[in-house]
Amino acid sequence: MLALTVLRKDFDTGLGLLADLLQHPSFPEAEVRRRREAALARMKADEDDPGEVAERAFVKTLFPGEPYGHQVIGTPEAVGKLTRKDIVAFYTQQYNPSGSIVSVVGDISAPEVRERMEEALRDWNKGTAASFQYPVAPAGRAQTVTVDKPITQANIILGERGVARDNPDYYALQVMSYILGGGGFSSRLVDNIRTKAGLAYSVASFFTVNKAPGSFQVVMQTKNQSTNDAIQRACSEIERIRQEPVSDDEVRDAKSYLTGSFPLKLDSSSKIAGFLAQVEFFDLGADYTDTYTQRINAVTKEDVQRVAQQYLHPEQMDLIVVSNLSQVQIPPAPACGRTD
Repeated sequence: MLALTVLRKDFDTGLGLLADLLQHPSFPEAEVRRRREAALARMKADEDDPGEVAERAFVKTLFPGEPYGHQVIGTPEAVGKLTRKDIVAFYTQQYNPSGSIVSVVGDISAPEVRERMEEALRDWNKGTAASFQYPVAPAGRAQTVTVDKPITQANIILGERGVARDNPDYYALQVMSYILGGGGFSSRLVDNIRTKAGLAYSVASFFTVNKAPGSFQVVMQTKNQSTNDAIQRACSEIERIRQEPVSDDEVRDAKSYLTGSFPLKLDSSSKIAGFLAQVEFFDLGADYTDTYTQRINAVTKEDVQRVAQQYLHPEQMDLIVVSNLSQVQIPPAPACGRTD
């Protein structure tokens, strides 16, 4: 992604610089080396972050051999071998007009933007972007993966494959996820695991949505000794939202938060520009800002239970635990047991 923030009076100058950078990047050898070393240093630092270690293990387990199964930054082995020639080849293949989205926000009209963009980018490489084709997900069984580290807090991820952004149930899933674990102190997971049991300072659940189905995750940290208890409490809340109708108050509060916080995504020009690019990328429609609130408000408590039953499968969830394994009790796979 390339981004530019510039005063209206300097638009032409800024656009010229942006266009030159996009169309004629030099990729200096010294800069490639510096960026490569910085990426390797970051990956090395991540090895000491239990949360990062857990997330890497989770996506690798959930998406084995797939694009979503590795971190965007890459692996030490791959990054360590990157050359300037590799980067130039990637740029030539991937950076072209047919695969690009341009969003502009500011004191300038759409016709002006189009005219100036077309002029500034007239010499851009006219390649063709490859269509998005994600590999078919293989069937898999729930796995438990452990990583031994000399730490006092177990870092836990419990989850499974989720949905793509174009799934029509996305809005009902947002409401359901807020009630289960996305609503902070008002969520069921926080109430059960933190407030009532005092087992965790941090616990949340969420869906990651992409072009292809992403993941559903419950993420939490707890003392090594309370690992099994915290996991079982998470499993019980997942099962409860599948089996028991949520309350009218829970649905109302979730809708109120989701619709009330939506304008915060649009409270600056840079946020609006990023938002519009995402709307275009996911093909959400030009009326998305108008329909989002309507779609959230249309969700019923029956919808919440339906999507919980359809998209949450406790017996299929993978479990990742990063902790001092000599101090923990971990349930066998499947972590949430079998419900059939």
